[in-house]
Amino acid sequence: MFDIVIRNGLVYDGTGQPPREVDIAISGRQISQVVERGTPLEAARTIDASGLIVTPGFVDIHTHYDGQVSWDPWMTPSSWHGVTTVVGGNCGVGFAPVRPNRHEWLVQLMEGVEDIPGSALTEGITWSWESFPEFLDAIEHEPRVLDFGFQLAHGALRGYVMDERGAANEPATAEDIVAMQRLAEEALAAGAMGISTSRTSLHKAKDGEYVPGTFAELDELFALADALANFRERTGRGSVFQLAIEHVDVPSQFEWLRAFAAKSGATVAFNFSQTRQAPELWREVLHQLEAAQRDGVDIVGQVAGRSIGVLECLEGSVHPFVRHRAWRQLDGLTLEQKVAALRTSDVREALLAESHSGSTPTVDLLLSAWDRMYPVGIDNIDYEPDPMKDSLAALSAASGVSPQELALNALLDHEGHGMLYVPLFNYSGGDLELIRMLQSHPATVMGLSDAGAHCGAICDGGMPTFMLTHWTRDRTRGERLPLEFIIRRQTHDTAQLFGFTDRGVIAPGMKADINVIDYDALGFSPASMAYDLPTGARRLIQKGSGYVMTMVSGVPIVENDEFTGALPGRLVRAGR
Repeated sequence: MFDIVIRNGLVYDGTGQPPREVDIAISGRQISQVVERGTPLEAARTIDASGLIVTPGFVDIHTHYDGQVSWDPWMTPSSWHGVTTVVGGNCGVGFAPVRPNRHEWLVQLMEGVEDIPGSALTEGITWSWESFPEFLDAIEHEPRVLDFGFQLAHGALRGYVMDERGAANEPATAEDIVAMQRLAEEALAAGAMGISTSRTSLHKAKDGEYVPGTFAELDELFALADALANFRERTGRGSVFQLAIEHVDVPSQFEWLRAFAAKSGATVAFNFSQTRQAPELWREVLHQLEAAQRDGVDIVGQVAGRSIGVLECLEGSVHPFVRHRAWRQLDGLTLEQKVAALRTSDVREALLAESHSGSTPTVDLLLSAWDRMYPVGIDNIDYEPDPMKDSLAALSAASGVSPQELALNALLDHEGHGMLYVPLFNYSGGDLELIRMLQSHPATVMGLSDAGAHCGAICDGGMPTFMLTHWTRDRTRGERLPLEFIIRRQTHDTAQLFGFTDRGVIAPGMKADINVIDYDALGFSPASMAYDLPTGARRLIQKGSGYVMTMVSGVPIVENDEFTGALPGRLVRAGR
């Protein structure tokens, strides 16, 4: 007798092939059989998936649960959206290795780069490790709802070896480099999923300093390549070198990326996005990726499922009036009190009379780019709005009301819970056609959800749900993508990138990580600010709906969009 049988569902097995009408038998942690519908199968529990689709559990390779894993067994928002495996330690920031007197420094680094409240990290993390292997041991023992693995973060590694010199991005000595390589090999042997680094000016600590390693010389980086190569030689397994890189610098940096991939034997996965400054540069980058593929050099571009942008709201990290004196005078008030004040003529007029100053191009975009700023409904966020009709500039031209006033009205909607959407990357054309093309390209991989991060500005942890709803069902401003393709992108393909050969496909012998989804009902709850982090710190959240069941290792963790209470998740160690 089997433990669970899923009957009558339309099964998308993760390979990208058309769906099949088959039944699935599960014993313990594994899929035992996939058989023709109606085949006699005895089970302790039978799930009737009539009218539903069945998929592998989603594998999200770009998350920032490095701190949250210490206190949150539910690993939300990912577990609200059909995700069964996550990878953290991205973009060169993490919490191991760490010296006992450097805890707060790493907290401020993560807070600055990933907009995770430092108070929550300080309160929530129980520091019971120093080395990276000790970090893995520490987080392995507590039960969690889904599986998780972590990369070694170059920023933490450099800070550990070089202390203040590393934090200040001073050049590494030969002795520093030897020590970093040794510790990297130690981390990989313990089960690190790879190594990550940051080389972008977008990533700064809370004090304004760049992430350690941002300006590292190639001899330092290639010592990490040697560590990855030695790991491959010992285990026969590849690994991943993930990097956040200055988007406009990718073409000029591609030569060393190729050399790194060749030397390390690892897959080099860089964050691939389009910028306003160089909106056509993606073509050159894609050409270089194609050339690398032809030459057998393992480099991929990690691409988001939509524009990378910011949700602005009165409770969040940024909105058009955040620097105005009239707004700062409301500090200390509750949201309800702020809304009441902003509706008085005196405060409203004072706020609208000001303009921001001391701006950078990014600040200009976030605070006053009315042609790229969009009011969003409380029930649904349109991530593909039309600049000619939906932007504040377009609405202002049509109504005769200033965009500043329209922005304030939008923020005050729904008792002060209204929002504005500002796409920063991947939206220079005013639609998501570029994302469709990049997601369709074999030299790219699905990523950049940033689940667990940017708590006051995004809720992109629901990206797996968005990929299914927007790209296969709801898109109106261009071509859609096949459902079986989108499922493969975030199951088989993401699993394979990190060597998860036991999951990502529904087949006998594979791990029973499975979603049963009401595809027609699949969607989101309204985006909202929750105050559920340690110390009551804030984060934007958006729950998924339509998940009839999510299983991890054959154990239902979600039924009808609610947690069952089961915590079957485990630490995944590379090469194990």
